Amino acid sequence: MGAAAERAAEESEEWGGVSPDAARRLVRAAVEAFAERGYHATTTRDIAGRAGMSPAALYIHYKTKEELLYRISGIGHEKALRIMGAAAEAEGSATERLRDAVRTFARWHAEHHTTARVIQYELQALSPEHYAEITGLRRRTDRLLRQIIQDGQDTGEFRTDDVPGTTLAVLSLCVDVARWFTADGPRTPDEVGALYAGLVLRMVGVEAD
Repeated sequence: MGAAAERAAEESEEWGGVSPDAARRLVRAAVEAFAERGYHATTTRDIAGRAGMSPAALYIHYKTKEELLYRISGIGHEKALRIMGAAAEAEGSATERLRDAVRTFARWHAEHHTTARVIQYELQALSPEHYAEITGLRRRTDRLLRQIIQDGQDTGEFRTDDVPGTTLAVLSLCVDVARWFTADGPRTPDEVGALYAGLVLRMVGVEAD
């Protein structure tokens, strides 16, 4: 599969639930614009132009620029929650679940680094109501990871004096992948996931295999 086909497959997975096609094109265009220019410097005209549409056509699907950011943020954070939930609910030791959670979470932030950069670093631009909803999703993701780490602490697999602080450090490490990762960089998303999983296990005191 070529690079263009791979990108198309990723976008289909990422935005497959957005319909109709025009609304999906606007979401993709907004992600690109917000990532490149920042939310506040991006205009609705910028977004519509990137989508090959008129500014008036944008308002048929999204009332405001903020509504577009909210839609993007919701999809991204729900995906993050599903990733963490799958790892937390899986069978296996806390070590196995933490390895899987970090590998998958970090890999997603690399594979979808443009989207992840927007949802992680433009959060403050949301309206108070939308901000509260999205931060609620973030807290649920935090609790799932915290429970995995607490399980490992309780069973003696992990050695950490501060489970909440360790949870915050792990999430911050994974989220930051979106800031620096580039598709033409030295590591693939899979390699980033594997690297970060190993780093986090050492962080909680698990000896390397």
